[in-house]
Amino acid sequence: MDYSHPEYLIDPQTLQTQLARDKFRVFDAGVFLTPSGNGQYQVESGLNRYQQAHIPGAGFIDLIEAWATPSPGLNFTLPPLISLCEAIGASGISNDHTVVLYSSGHLMWATRAWWLLHYAGHNDVKILQGNLSGWKQANLPLVSGTENYPRSQFSALPRTGAFADTNEVEAGMHGKVCTVNALTQSLYEGSGDFYYQRRGHIPGSHLLFYDSLLDNECFLPAPQLADALNKLGILDADRVITYCGGGIAATLDAFAAKLLGQDNVGVYDGSMSEWVQDENRPLTEGPQP
Repeated sequence: MDYSHPEYLIDPQTLQTQLARDKFRVFDAGVFLTPSGNGQYQVESGLNRYQQAHIPGAGFIDLIEAWATPSPGLNFTLPPLISLCEAIGASGISNDHTVVLYSSGHLMWATRAWWLLHYAGHNDVKILQGNLSGWKQANLPLVSGTENYPRSQFSALPRTGAFADTNEVEAGMHGKVCTVNALTQSLYEGSGDFYYQRRGHIPGSHLLFYDSLLDNECFLPAPQLADALNKLGILDADRVITYCGGGIAATLDAFAAKLLGQDNVGVYDGSMSEWVQDENRPLTEGPQP
């Protein structure tokens, strides 16, 4: 069994042979989070680590401010489409470029950038299998400093279903939507010391911890990945909605589903950070049935 969309991935050795191509755009999208209690995180840009060591030619994507519109209680919120397209173009990406994404932090930041580009309508975006550590393990070169691509023009062809809002999630609790929680088991169950103001998970949602889909920062081989997703009915569902704490880890689950051909996937952008703000929105504690 192969991935339905192997073109969504690229390995370090193949990337190295393509770096000199004019149409290639490579980016580090790294961000670092440190839990600070009460469902909050300290957010640190990966820019400094990028400047210390990055893949030759790679630019840096600022997911904290340039590619997001923060709002009270919510980080990394999807910006208006016109603002996102401006940020994409300012990064040096046009509709005709091949974009390769990795992260100096966790791979989920690369899939968040991938998902934003996918939503905006870009059709040629790849994730680096193995992430930056895979590049290093292959003994491939790194450089320091800052590199920028020339500003480009990006035109939106939005995939509106790539994101879900609270209304759709609420409706999905009573319909045929397969809702997937990408967080840890303790966060899902509401049993750990850290939680998002209120404990538990969205009723009816399934647990699929994002890191369980990776091996050494590579997506699992297609048969193993399909097994993990099929156990929850993800690949056969009419509609899948993934969520996490703030719409980042959820993109890794969503990307895995797309990789295996599930085309109707939406990321709940506000995720738990938004859901818990209304006491009338229900939560379920305890393990998955």
